[in-house]
Amino acid sequence: MSAFDTIRRVTDRILERSRDTRSAYEATVAEALSENGPRRQGMPCANIAHVGAACCPGDKQAILGTIAPNLGIVTAYNDMVSAHQPFEDFPTIIRTAAAKLGAVAQVAGGVPAMCDGITQGRDGMELSLFSRDVIAMSTAIALSHDAFDAGLYLGTCDKIVPGLFMGAVAFGHLPAIFVPSGPMTTGLSNEEKVKVRQLYAEGKVKRDALLESETRSYHAKGTCTFYGTANSNQMLMEIMGLHLPGSTFVNPDTPLRDALTRAAVKRAVDISLLGKEPTPIAGIVTAKSVVNGIVGLLATGGSTNHTMHMVAMARAAGIIVTWDDFSELSDAVPLIARVYPNGPADVNQFHAAGGMRALIDTLLVHRLVHADVRTVVGDCLEDYIAEPKLIEDEVVWQVPAQPVVNPAVIKTADKPFQANGGLKVLTGNIGRAIIKISSLKKDQFIIEAPARIFERQQDLITAFERGELNRDFVAILRFQGPKASGMPELHKLSSALGVLQDRGFKVALVTDGRMSGASGKIPAAIHITPEAVEGGMIARIDEGDIVVLDAIAGTLSVRVDEDQLAQRKAASSTATTRGTGRELFLHARERVSGAEAGASFVV
Repeated sequence: MSAFDTIRRVTDRILERSRDTRSAYEATVAEALSENGPRRQGMPCANIAHVGAACCPGDKQAILGTIAPNLGIVTAYNDMVSAHQPFEDFPTIIRTAAAKLGAVAQVAGGVPAMCDGITQGRDGMELSLFSRDVIAMSTAIALSHDAFDAGLYLGTCDKIVPGLFMGAVAFGHLPAIFVPSGPMTTGLSNEEKVKVRQLYAEGKVKRDALLESETRSYHAKGTCTFYGTANSNQMLMEIMGLHLPGSTFVNPDTPLRDALTRAAVKRAVDISLLGKEPTPIAGIVTAKSVVNGIVGLLATGGSTNHTMHMVAMARAAGIIVTWDDFSELSDAVPLIARVYPNGPADVNQFHAAGGMRALIDTLLVHRLVHADVRTVVGDCLEDYIAEPKLIEDEVVWQVPAQPVVNPAVIKTADKPFQANGGLKVLTGNIGRAIIKISSLKKDQFIIEAPARIFERQQDLITAFERGELNRDFVAILRFQGPKASGMPELHKLSSALGVLQDRGFKVALVTDGRMSGASGKIPAAIHITPEAVEGGMIARIDEGDIVVLDAIAGTLSVRVDEDQLAQRKAASSTATTRGTGRELFLHARERVSGAEAGASFVV
C-alpha cells in the first residue's frame, strides 16, 4: 500500500468519525452566513455607533455604512516575549495598508502570551497549557462584537497560535489570515547552548557562563531559532493554508517582513465577506487540511505538544482526530527535515535551505499531502511552492528553479533522512503515551531498567546533583497531567538526563506530563493517559519495578503481574495547586479532558 493510500484512508476515517460533529459545525457557520451584507449592518444604531466612535472620519463613515470591509485584528503583542514584541507595530502597518485599499482595520482585542522559556520549572508553568484555552476564549470575546468582515491573527508561540486558531474557527464564517512575526536571527548555536547547560548541571561551569550562553542564544526579536512548538506552529499555519506562501520564517524588522504583512492585509480584503473572493475559515480548515498539517509535523520532526494541540484545534472545527491517526500517518510519512533538536540546523538555516516551499513541493510531488485544498490564496496547495521576493516595495511570488538548496537540512521525500515520521504512540499496561523518535539514536529506541519514582522534577534534579542517578533507570515522574497540575513542561530535566545518557547510562522518562517542543534526545514516554490522578497505572508503579519502553514495537509496560498491579494502592499526590494564580484555574483542572482528547476544557 502506498503512502498516499494511507493518507487517504486516514482522511476518510476522520471524515466518517467526524460526520455528526462536522455537520453541526457547518450548520452553525451557515446560519452565521445567512444574513445579507455585513452583520454589523443589522446592529441597532447605538451599537454600531460604538463600533466607530474612536475612528477617524473616513473610517467612521466606512464602518457606519456598507462600503468597506472592516478587518478585526486579534493580537498577542507584549513587550516581554521576544516572538510577540514585533507585533507592537503591526496594527499601524495593517491600518495604513487597509486605508490605502479603502478598508478599515481595528484591533478587536488582545490575548495573553506567556513564554514557557521563562516559566520553565517554576509554578507559573502550571498555567501554560491552560492558557491555550484562555486564548481561544479571549479571541471569541474579541470577535463577539460581530463587527468584522475578516480577521487577522497575530501570534507565534507555543499555546498562542493553537488558541487563536480555536477562537478563529469558532467564528468559522469569518475569513482569516494568520500573520507571523518570524524568527530571531541566529545567535549561539543550539548544540553549543545545550553543551553549556549540561556543563552547568554537572557543576563544571558557573552561573555567569550559563547566563552568557543563554543571552547569546536568546538575543533579539522573534521566535527562538530551534524547531520547537513555536516554529512547529508556524509550519502548521503555512502548510494548512492560513499564512501567505513563504511568509513563515522571514525575520522581523526587515523590508520583506513588513511587505508580507501589508500583502496579508491586501489578501484579507480580497477574501473578506465584502471582498471579491469571500473565503470563510471554515472552508480552509477541513479534514484534508488537518491531515496536511499532521503530515507536515511528521515530515519535519515537529513538536510533541501538537499531539494535543492539533486534536483540540481540529475539534473546534468539528473534526475528530486521534493518536491512532498520528501513529498510522507516522508510519507512512518520511522524515525529510533535520532541524534542531533533530539536527544541527536552526530554522533560519532551514528557511535558507528551501524551507517551507521545498517541504511542500516534495510532499506534493510524492503525493504525501492533499493538493486540492482551499487556502487564503487559492484553491490548491501548489501555490505554496512559490517564494516571496521584494520588488519595488511589493511582494512578488516566484517558483525557484531548485526547491531544495541544502540536502543536509532538507531532503526530497524519495530520499529522506528516515523512512517514517518523528512520532510514535506507545501502548501497554501503563497506558497510552507519545514518544518523539526523530531525535533518538538507534540504541535508545528500547530501554529496560528499574523505575525511580518522582513527583516533582526538582526531586529528580536533586537526586542527580547528589550522584544518586549514576546507573540505568527509568524516571517515573507522575502527577504532572492536566487534571493534577495543568501539565507543565518538564524540559528542565533535559540537562540532567542528557548528562547521564552521555555518561553511557540507559535512561528514559515516563510521565503524564509533557516535554518541550525542543526536546527529543532523551527517550521520553510523555502525555500518559489515563494520568495518575485519574487512576492511571503510572500511579501504581513502585520503586525498582522493571519498566520497558520499546519505541520499535510501540509498547510501554511495567513487568508486574497484572493482578498484583491492579491490587496495589494508587499513590496520592502531595503537590499544592495554590499560589501564582493556580487557584483561579481550579475549574479548568476539574473540566479538562485527557491528553489524547486534546487536554482542553473548552472543546
